[in-house]
Amino acid sequence: MAINSPYRSPADIPDIIPVFPLPRALLLPRVELPLNIFEPRYLQMIEDVIQGERVIGMIQPNEAEEGAEKIPPLYPVGCVGRLTNFGESGDGRYSVILTGIARFRVVEELTVTTPYRQCRVDYGLFAEDLVQGLGEDEVDRESLLKTLANYLAANSIDADWSGITQAPTEALVNGLSLMSPFGVREKQALLEARDLKTRAQLLVAATEITLAAGEGEENGTLQ
Repeated sequence: MAINSPYRSPADIPDIIPVFPLPRALLLPRVELPLNIFEPRYLQMIEDVIQGERVIGMIQPNEAEEGAEKIPPLYPVGCVGRLTNFGESGDGRYSVILTGIARFRVVEELTVTTPYRQCRVDYGLFAEDLVQGLGEDEVDRESLLKTLANYLAANSIDADWSGITQAPTEALVNGLSLMSPFGVREKQALLEARDLKTRAQLLVAATEITLAAGEGEENGTLQ
């Protein structure tokens, strides 16, 4: 989904953003992430975002480091997205789509009066995320497609193979990373990969490990 407001440099993106901590939810540049919002604090977040900059930071909580306060700390890296689609369900929920803009590093979590968490973030290390298609030529696309085909066959998953093979390499790598069935640590590794080539290599390696272990979702559909 295209974004009407272009982000040409990190300076175009707010450095104080609301964050949505959600395990195994991965957002990457130019990839769409659908979300079903029902918790009151995040309903309030969506209402505030709509009236403001329309950006939300997706980030994973680091529950392994959770302390006695029961508020898990956040991983240091997340990805900010723009709210590009919004709908009301009629029963109090919101259905939204975030389109990824760029990754960020958390500078500090702020003390706020809002029911949702907010952070000051820095995009400097990930300024190249704003360049569409950067690093596509370095990706071993053949290896990625072969591994994906093996995974689909092993788990009896139907897929639009024509659409997959015709997708731009960046969209293929980032989209598959988002849809991958891996755990929090693997998802975080995919997010923090230094470039598209490294992310594709991690995706292939993690998928091959999953295949070797005989794990994965069965009888599903991948679109």
